[in-house]
Amino acid sequence: MDQLHEECGVFGIYSPQKESLASYGYAGLSALQHRGQEAAGIAVNEDRVIRYHKDIGLVNEVFTPPVLDALGEGTICVGHVRYSTSGSNTALNAQPMVVKHVKGQLALCHNGNLTNSYALRNKLELQGCIFQTTSDTEVISYIITRNRLKTSSIEEAVEQSMYELEGSYSLVLMSPTKLIACRDPLGLRPLCYGETPDHKLVFASETCALDAIGASLIRDVKPGEILVVDEGGVRSILTHTGLKTPKLCVFEYIYFARSDSVIEGVQVHEARRLAGKFLAQDSPVDADVVIGVPDSGLDAALGYGEASGIPYDLGLIKNKYIGRTFIAPMQSQREALVHLKLNPVPSVLKDKKVVVIDDSIVRGTTSERIIRLIREAGAKEVHMRISSPKFLHPCYYGTDVDSEENLIATHHSEEEIASIIGADSLAFLSVERAKNLCPGRDPESFCCACFDGNYPTALPEMTGKMAL
Repeated sequence: MDQLHEECGVFGIYSPQKESLASYGYAGLSALQHRGQEAAGIAVNEDRVIRYHKDIGLVNEVFTPPVLDALGEGTICVGHVRYSTSGSNTALNAQPMVVKHVKGQLALCHNGNLTNSYALRNKLELQGCIFQTTSDTEVISYIITRNRLKTSSIEEAVEQSMYELEGSYSLVLMSPTKLIACRDPLGLRPLCYGETPDHKLVFASETCALDAIGASLIRDVKPGEILVVDEGGVRSILTHTGLKTPKLCVFEYIYFARSDSVIEGVQVHEARRLAGKFLAQDSPVDADVVIGVPDSGLDAALGYGEASGIPYDLGLIKNKYIGRTFIAPMQSQREALVHLKLNPVPSVLKDKKVVVIDDSIVRGTTSERIIRLIREAGAKEVHMRISSPKFLHPCYYGTDVDSEENLIATHHSEEEIASIIGADSLAFLSVERAKNLCPGRDPESFCCACFDGNYPTALPEMTGKMAL
């Protein structure tokens, strides 16, 4: 793994009248496809009966027209796209997680990662629970179901469950009659809600999913807040809000989210452009052209060009139609595939001193290949600038950084990395600059643990993607 993978995306919609909501789920999940490309699932509630379909694959692979038609009509729908930050990538681990219990059914979608998942799972197993998956979402479903059997409502069960859950979680779930969304007290992962012109209420990981179905943003779900939607409207439960300083993952702005999304009042595109401006101010270089690595490096490259006065241009073109499952069997073939995914524009690069902006460096092998492509196109010099700080520590909150041993920045200086990847110079965004990508927001209200090691929660007993 040389490039970071997205986490997961959640979506939920409540309609005042029965209709084919799976199509809304399909549109919303397609907009969130960048957050998870391993599996997808949709569940629809019709008159207290939940029908669902989920499988490994992209949204358009999992949901063909006949599959969507088979989900029928309903008044509530939830959906999920997945990248496995905890648990293996199997169809069994795909979400929504659907549970049947004596008080009805529950369909649960989760974005994040519990830091106490191992301890909770072990406790539940000793009480007789049998797990079918390796996902921490099943742990959450057991906790909520157990509390539902002891409480008078599903929202009370969620409220009680939040006392037991630690780490990051943005949840969207449906019961036989309600759609519920909640966010962990630190607000580590984003979650917003909006409304369509015909008064459907919608929850999603990002506003781009609201845009995809014609919904307008109302606001972000507050850290620790539970929102309940039923035939009586929307209710907010604030028991867990305001107890801790928010710690939204700063990498949402740098890489995870789509540029057209707005997270907690800040346009992602503007935050990335500001990152590029910071890089130009802190790490200037004499060059002829600034280019970005598609897609998340493009906004920062634009900002670098604006602040430096160096012309910005498209020097690398991304082929968006390379199949997710296309894997070449031999190393020599894998090397050649770089040209299929990214291709340089010689007229932009030939005989030029080039600044190339990318969002991150993990192992460095992808950066080395990109720089080689640029040099083969005739560039005289290649100066790499990274719009995130150095990855030095594992993440336990849903980002696929679970080991320090393969992080190049933990073992080498900037000068050494530049030599390894073949760059004439290299610089990273500072942690302090990363904390200031959203003007007006408290810099300490971001989680930057993968960069500075300051974790906002206790660390898990077991670490690694397969700790469960």
